[in-house]
Amino acid sequence: MLVLTRKLGESIAIDDNIKVTVVQIKGKQVRVGIEAPKDTKIHRLEVYEAIQSQNTEAISSSSENARKASKLLKPE
Repeated sequence: MLVLTRKLGESIAIDDNIKVTVVQIKGKQVRVGIEAPKDTKIHRLEVYEAIQSQNTEAISSSSENARKASKLLKPE
């Protein structure tokens, strides 16, 4: 993990097209602004993990449902 120190108003660059700026510091909270292309997905980590978990569940559920449907549609 890369750890950087930035002051209010300072930024970091990620690749050529993402810029993260410290826009507010209030107690133990830091507010950051992110400039990135519109097609870049940006989520808080807990939201990202929930999305990944739901996607995994949907895939396994879809596979199981497809197997059940296949058994029902097979001629005997």
